Amino acid sequence: MHEIIALPNGLRVVIEQMPHLKSVTAGLWVGAGSCRESRANNGISHLIEHMLFKGTKHKTAKQIAETIDNIGGQLNAFTSRDCTCFYAKSLSDRLDTILDVISDMLFNSLFDIRDIALEKSVILEEISMYEDTSEELVHDILMEKSWRKNSLGYPILGVAKSLGKIDRDEILQYLNNYYIPSNSVLAIVGSFEKERLLEMVQTKFGGWKNSDAKIRPLSKPKFIPTETQTVKDIEQTHLCIGYNTIARGHALDYSLMVVNTILGSGMSSRLFQKIREDRGLVYSIYSYLSMFAKAGMFTIYAGMNSARVDEVKQLIFDETKSLAKDGISNEDIQKCKEQLKGNLILGLESTSSRMHSYGQSLLLTNSIRTSDEMIKRIDAVDAEKIHAVIESTFNEPSVAMVKNSA
Repeated sequence: MHEIIALPNGLRVVIEQMPHLKSVTAGLWVGAGSCRESRANNGISHLIEHMLFKGTKHKTAKQIAETIDNIGGQLNAFTSRDCTCFYAKSLSDRLDTILDVISDMLFNSLFDIRDIALEKSVILEEISMYEDTSEELVHDILMEKSWRKNSLGYPILGVAKSLGKIDRDEILQYLNNYYIPSNSVLAIVGSFEKERLLEMVQTKFGGWKNSDAKIRPLSKPKFIPTETQTVKDIEQTHLCIGYNTIARGHALDYSLMVVNTILGSGMSSRLFQKIREDRGLVYSIYSYLSMFAKAGMFTIYAGMNSARVDEVKQLIFDETKSLAKDGISNEDIQKCKEQLKGNLILGLESTSSRMHSYGQSLLLTNSIRTSDEMIKRIDAVDAEKIHAVIESTFNEPSVAMVKNSA
């Protein structure tokens, strides 16, 4: 069972002991992602993620990597639209080492001007590589066009123009605004001695101070249905269809997960069976949910030969209309609920997955659902709730395509 502890400086710490294991995972979560950026500094959250690995007052970048490698541990980070996470995993008796590395990166990173320039070059290469990967790019285009008047639609990596203008002073100001204990969560899951852990956390993070900066509330993005095409020198056409849907933590979130599972999540889903298996029109087709603090999107992706685009689009629209008209049978709902429960339990069996679930949930919703609570909410899904979420979701969509010039 997890436990939430608040330090005097406002840092929330969520811990769960799993004494039967010999490992531990720790992650620092910060409420700083592309949704906190402007057009002018788009990409700064991701740049800062990179910079925290570039050296501190005590360790070079190589020494940071060696410290973790020498204990057989793992150290990584990621930036999303609504948060940044730095996390490490090690054997239980090395927890002090990974907490020391994370805290050192957080408080003592140098942000050397030469390293900033170097890392910008690395990220520009990352952007170029991403733009060459059409099956991934199309998802970002869909969000950017659909939420084009809100920062939630900004690309996480940023763009060359904004990235080039970010300087050291702006980075330090952004850190002062968002990298503060009241906007962060420390999540630790695995085998550890609780009192010793709390001593380490207080020693390493208790002196972290909040700034005078006030974090502006996120605005609700307006979903703007649009249709856009990007032409590239590619063979396949990549199609994304997006629908405006509920935000994270909504009462109908598990009902929407049931709909997603039935419609396009997995090889037994309706879209996969009817469009790929029965007709062979696509190589890949699936759906997924993106839920944020103020908005959500239900996305359907398909990759196919350009000559089949119109047929595939129509089949997808037919399937969503069928959902709205005919609903989902009680038998299918029950099967899907069992599938969701199985995926949930299996997905929480490692220290890493639990740390990610707890840290992200506490940071972004200020609460954590236990596995029993999640199962209870899944069990409560019924045909009436399914109908309600289908009716509210499958309205006028946005469509994005990346295709060849032919």
